[in-house]
Amino acid sequence: MTDRLWLTDFKYDDGAMLVKKTGARIPLTFSLLNDVSTWLAFYCAAQSWRIWRRIEGHKRPTIAFYPDKPRPWYFIWPVMHVAGAKLIDDVTKADIVMQFDDCTETHNEIPAVKEGARLVNFACDDVSKSKVAAAFEVAAGYSLAVDPTTYTGRMVEKSELNAAHDGRVLEGPLDAPIPGKTYQVLVDNEIEGGLVEDLRCCLVNGSPIVVFRKRRPLERRFANENVEVLLDEPRNCYTADEITVIERFAKEMGLDWGGVDCLRDRNSGRLYIVDANKTDMGPPVALKLSSKLRATRRMAQAFGTRFAPKRR
Repeated sequence: MTDRLWLTDFKYDDGAMLVKKTGARIPLTFSLLNDVSTWLAFYCAAQSWRIWRRIEGHKRPTIAFYPDKPRPWYFIWPVMHVAGAKLIDDVTKADIVMQFDDCTETHNEIPAVKEGARLVNFACDDVSKSKVAAAFEVAAGYSLAVDPTTYTGRMVEKSELNAAHDGRVLEGPLDAPIPGKTYQVLVDNEIEGGLVEDLRCCLVNGSPIVVFRKRRPLERRFANENVEVLLDEPRNCYTADEITVIERFAKEMGLDWGGVDCLRDRNSGRLYIVDANKTDMGPPVALKLSSKLRATRRMAQAFGTRFAPKRR
């Protein structure tokens, strides 16, 4: 993977950068420049890990990605280097082969791999909001999705697409749903200070490893613009039963590696899983650098233990 090819992932489009793979548009603002400079500090730390692993000569486990390779802003990139994994191109020789595809729905056949290779995320071929809602209902026993033509009260309308961040609150019932949209319960996840809190849970082998408490103003609840992010442990954020629900959800989705967004309703106390991402981005920009590094180490330790246990 060559760093100079990063820019080919983007295209300028009317005052924004268009992500070619997903179609997402990123407005060119001073805030974006600040986020990029903040991310570069973490990237430099990750690069130092990568260089050190090369000096040490770590060659196991080997890992290959299919059909795409992750760029450095995806969480798997620093994690695999901290874990000591060696990136190779040949999927037929890798110890670990991960499906890496940003598309909401994928149709990638499992490539030929060597005997005993660990396949990651190849059962996860749909992360649409409807699929997430259906998997959550199976895992939790209660529903996130609503029928917008019969539901009375406030609800959320979202795009089915991955990383759209286009949610809006509507009053139901509606005359007719909009094609390509999904409709969900409005989870009241407001906390003190006029903020809402998302509990972003990062998974390895389908189990929660770290949690990012992502906080933003109520009026910006659907934006990916956090004013505060705190690193936490799953046991501090979820009950034992809720961790089991998250693991059931991951199994239903076929999600071995990735991130899930959980919201806790302050009135009912119920936890809702509202999103899943199989190509999880790196630690949130607003998280302190020291916490980014701790989160990466924890994920790397879990990566090595659960995806590439030592041979006897």
